[in-house]
Amino acid sequence: MRSIVCCTLSLLFLTEVHAQTQRRPVFTCGGNITGDSGVIGSQGYPGVYPPNTKCVWTITVPEGKVVVLSFRSIDLENDNLCRYDYVDVYNGHANRQRLGRFCGTFRPGALVSTGNKMLVQMMSDANTAGSGFLAVYSAAHPHERGDQYCGGRLDKPSGSFKTPNWPEKDYPAGVTCSWHIVAPRNQIIEVKFEKFDVERDNYCRYDYVAFFNGGEINDAKRIGKYCGDSPPDPIFSAGNQLLIQFLSDLSLTADGFIGHYKFRPKKFPTTTVPPTTTTPMPTTRAATLKYSAALCQQKCKRSGTLESNYCSSNFVITGTVITAVARGGSMYATISIINVYKEGNLAIQQAGKTMSTKIVILCKKCPFIRRGLNYIIMGQADEEGRGKIAPHHFVMAFKAKNQKSLNVLKSKRC
Repeated sequence: MRSIVCCTLSLLFLTEVHAQTQRRPVFTCGGNITGDSGVIGSQGYPGVYPPNTKCVWTITVPEGKVVVLSFRSIDLENDNLCRYDYVDVYNGHANRQRLGRFCGTFRPGALVSTGNKMLVQMMSDANTAGSGFLAVYSAAHPHERGDQYCGGRLDKPSGSFKTPNWPEKDYPAGVTCSWHIVAPRNQIIEVKFEKFDVERDNYCRYDYVAFFNGGEINDAKRIGKYCGDSPPDPIFSAGNQLLIQFLSDLSLTADGFIGHYKFRPKKFPTTTVPPTTTTPMPTTRAATLKYSAALCQQKCKRSGTLESNYCSSNFVITGTVITAVARGGSMYATISIINVYKEGNLAIQQAGKTMSTKIVILCKKCPFIRRGLNYIIMGQADEEGRGKIAPHHFVMAFKAKNQKSLNVLKSKRC
């Protein structure tokens, strides 16, 4: 009787082992994967992955969807720069836009492609190894957003985008989001931030938001790279496509952001100022500045006061002249901003705590500015954010005693 029971138990045990073996997928080195959802894992997972390997998985979901990839487990050789064993995740199969590189045991937030394709690549060297990784992918609608992922293709006339977890808590570490905004061919894209708080660094090396003209990450087409807690000024694309990339590293995080975009008619003139004849220079509220020889022949004399010029000016800043280059009859200057009292449409670039802007002195000798000196600058800005200073605008040397008056004006309602 005992032998029958033992045989029966042994048979049940073997049956269960066989069933578990059948249920557990066997992970190989890479592959081409299609479908609405699935699982991928490192070779031999959950066993130790082999050394000196390069495995590539190409994931394709149905047209019109995006790929959402979530890591369930990750255990690779740890290194601060992920130089030895790592997993790379790319947007698409061919354009090599990397969404993130991961190693160690840190499990990143979900990654989202801008289209229906994603590529995952795992590299290992000859040394330390772990159990590898396990990740699940699924197809999602481009506008769908969960608490732990972001990104996708946006093609409605207006909409919003935000960091994962917004506004309940900080965005997660180790996440990359890419929003690809596509407008009709005869339109451009305007982006404004309602709230903005991204880990601060003087060079925005760790967490940042970057904007690119076109549909891919290309430094030659980068509009700007931003971090810190001051939202960038409104951003305009040059054409009908804009790529926004948000990246957080594996350390500090912050509140994150929510931004809004809308399509605008492509009717903005360039900001180039010819050195001859009269040329209209667009500013806000359909006003125009006339640059001509007659304009620069006016007597160069500052009129009015800080108070009388504040409300009539589109922007009011204090700053240091970093560069001043004469071109034709104008002066092109870069200003390192000390303080902003009125932004208007002025395009302000920010790298950590350092803010700067570019302005054009339409008549290079009026008002006259010198490199290295501090000024109060009140002027107009065109639709592309370039500041324009004509002889009748208010520019004066900035001194500490002016600070109190400017602070009072900043709270003034015009």
